[in-house]
Amino acid sequence: MSDLKCREALKAPESAWKLLFYLTAWSYSAYLLFFTEYNFFHDPASCFYDWNVNNKVPKQIYIAYVTQFSFYIHSIYATLYVDVWRKDSIVMLVHHIVTSLLIGFSYTFKYTNVGMLVLFLHDCTDIVLEMTKLTVYYKTKGGRWKTIGDFLSTVGFICFGMT
Repeated sequence: MSDLKCREALKAPESAWKLLFYLTAWSYSAYLLFFTEYNFFHDPASCFYDWNVNNKVPKQIYIAYVTQFSFYIHSIYATLYVDVWRKDSIVMLVHHIVTSLLIGFSYTFKYTNVGMLVLFLHDCTDIVLEMTKLTVYYKTKGGRWKTIGDFLSTVGFICFGMT
């Protein structure tokens, strides 16, 4: 059993789950942007080449979109009914609603190429954020963990600020 304080013991699994999701989603986005024909990262202007609202969304991008959209719909529900209520829960709820709308509208109007770039960059910062939150939670264990947690959470804060 973990020696985390009660509140941190409730919040740590949420952050661990989100970290796992963001790592997976970001890895899939990186795969699409760097190892397939969707090289929008190296040539952002190519997002708009031959754009048409009637274009069909490629299956690989569709999978990324459905996964991300589903996650943010789940996040709305989880923030309201499952997660530990925090000071910033209202802000997070608004963030999840706006993100869901942006994903939905960019899919509807076939701006999925630009959307893949945004999701890639957005997930990158979320990975750093969730990792930093976990290190802050583990600082409460005290002893050696406090020193390690202090250092890693400071590094995470700096990295999050840079991303």
